[in-house]
Amino acid sequence: MTSAAEKSSLQQTGLYDPTQEHDACGVGFVAHIKGAKTHAIVTQALKILENLDHRGAVGADKLMGDGAGILIQLPDALYREEMAKQGVTLPAQGEYGVGMVFLPKEHASRMACEQELERAVKAEGQVLLGWRDVPVNRDMPMSPTVREKEPVLKQIFIGRGADVIVQDALERKLYVIRKTASAAIQNLQLKHSNEYYIPSMSSRTVVYKGLLLADQVGTYFRDLEDERCVSALGLVHQRFSTNTFPEWPLAHPYRYVAHNGEINTVKGNYNWMKAREGVMSSPVLGPDLHKLYPISFAGQSDTATFDNCLELLTMAGYPISQAVMMMIPEPWENHNTMDERRKAFYEYHAARPHDRRRRTQVEPGQQQALQAVD
Repeated sequence: MTSAAEKSSLQQTGLYDPTQEHDACGVGFVAHIKGAKTHAIVTQALKILENLDHRGAVGADKLMGDGAGILIQLPDALYREEMAKQGVTLPAQGEYGVGMVFLPKEHASRMACEQELERAVKAEGQVLLGWRDVPVNRDMPMSPTVREKEPVLKQIFIGRGADVIVQDALERKLYVIRKTASAAIQNLQLKHSNEYYIPSMSSRTVVYKGLLLADQVGTYFRDLEDERCVSALGLVHQRFSTNTFPEWPLAHPYRYVAHNGEINTVKGNYNWMKAREGVMSSPVLGPDLHKLYPISFAGQSDTATFDNCLELLTMAGYPISQAVMMMIPEPWENHNTMDERRKAFYEYHAARPHDRRRRTQVEPGQQQALQAVD
C-alpha cells in the first residue's frame, strides 16, 4: 500500500506535476525566471550535477568517468577584474566574446594553435584583447589517465570590430573565427592537433567541462567557486558514453545542447550535411557561410555533429525552437489528428528545395500554411 507520505509527495505542488514526471540521464538545468544573475545559481547547478553522479559511468578506475560540465552566462565582473590584472580593459558586456580553449601540452603545437586563432580573429576584422590561463585545482585527486590527457586550458578574449554593431553579429563573427581557425589547425596536421578543441566561443555563454566526475567540476575549475562567477542559468551534464571512448572534448554540455540518448543514422546525417554544403546559401551569413565548411568533421560523436548543425541553423537566423523542430520532427506523415499548419511545417522542412516548390504549386490550399511557418 502507498503510505500517506508517499501520496503527499505525488501531489501537484507549484510548477511540479506528477503526471509529467520523467527521468533524465545525467542532465540538469536551473534558471532564475526573471534573469537575475547570482552565484547561487551556479552553486545550485553544481549541486544538481553532484546529485547526478549515479547517472554517469565510472570504470575500474573510480577517479575516471565519461566527463561532466556546466554551461553558464559569461561572468563579466570576474573576467573584467582578472583581465585588468594583465592591463586589459574589457569593452562593455555584450561587446566582447570569450573562447574556452583546450590546447596541446606540447609547446610548438600549442603555439601553432594559438597563432591560428589569432590569425582568424584578425582575418575577420575583430580585436584580440588577450589570453587568460584558466585557473584549475591541480592538487585535487585525479586519475593518472585523466591527468595524462588533460589539455592546457586557456581563454581568448575577442572584442568586436568596427564592422560589428549588434551582439548577434558579434556571435556570428565568433562562430566564423572558431570554425576557420579549427579547419586551419586540422589542415596543419600537427602531431598533437587532436588535443585542440574549443568548448565554447561566445559573447553570451561559456562552457566549463572536462573528463571529470560530477563532483569534480566545481572543485577543478576555480572560477566556479568564485563569488564573482554569477549567472541567471546553469545547464549541467554527467555523461554515460555508449558509442565513444571518454575524452576531454566529448564531455557535455556542448555549445548548444546537452542530451541523454543516442542519435541514430550518424553516418547518414554526416554525409547528407556534407552533401548540402554545395547548395546551401544564407542571406544572414552571406559570404561567411563558405568559410564554415566543413560544418562537421569526420569522426565526431553523434552529439557533436548534431550540435554543429543546430548551431549553423541558429547562426543563419532560425529561432532555436524552430531549428530544433526541424532537426527533431514529430512523426507527422500519418498523424491524422495533427493540426494542418503544424503538419505543413514538418512537411515543408522535410522536403528537398525543388519538392517545396512543386508542393506549393500543386497544392495551393496548403501554400498559405507553408508560407506562414517558413
